[in-house]
Amino acid sequence: MKPIRKQDFPVDQVRRFMEPGPIVLVSSAWKGEANIMTMGWHMVMEFSPSLIGCYIWEQNYSREMIRRSRECVINIPTVDLAKTVVEIGNCSGSEVDKFTQFGLTAVAGEMVKAPLIAECFANLECRVADTAMVRKYNLFVLEVVKAHAPKSPKYPKTIHYRGDGQFMVAGDALNLRRYFRPEML
Repeated sequence: MKPIRKQDFPVDQVRRFMEPGPIVLVSSAWKGEANIMTMGWHMVMEFSPSLIGCYIWEQNYSREMIRRSRECVINIPTVDLAKTVVEIGNCSGSEVDKFTQFGLTAVAGEMVKAPLIAECFANLECRVADTAMVRKYNLFVLEVVKAHAPKSPKYPKTIHYRGDGQFMVAGDALNLRRYFRPEML
């Protein structure tokens, strides 16, 4: 393999290399009101219990709903919802009912009061597990308490943000399982 020739790159644009996973829709509810926000900044923090770290900007309308209710649902859309995902991110729940505006179906959760989005591939019901980093970093730690997903496809076509209005679709699988030690899977 040959070394790759590089040049300086703007540090404020490194997200195009580092985006952690699929764009998700986070639904929340508080005092009879429900909302949906588009989120790209999240990360798996632990397997058991299943913990996910989520950056929620202090100006985001959903933030207070999640902080007060201490729960939400991470809904995982597929590529067929890409335009809707962007449109949801372009408006505020303080001005529009996003379930109605975008024709999405709210489904009652089993473990949380926040609604699931029926049109999404998977739904992860979450409770806020830790808020120690919220004030300084806007980072909520959520525990997945119930998950819903179909049996197939095993790897859906999710969308991933690359910055600058560009997305990529989860594509071809590369199976390197035979190179892993069993305890590392």
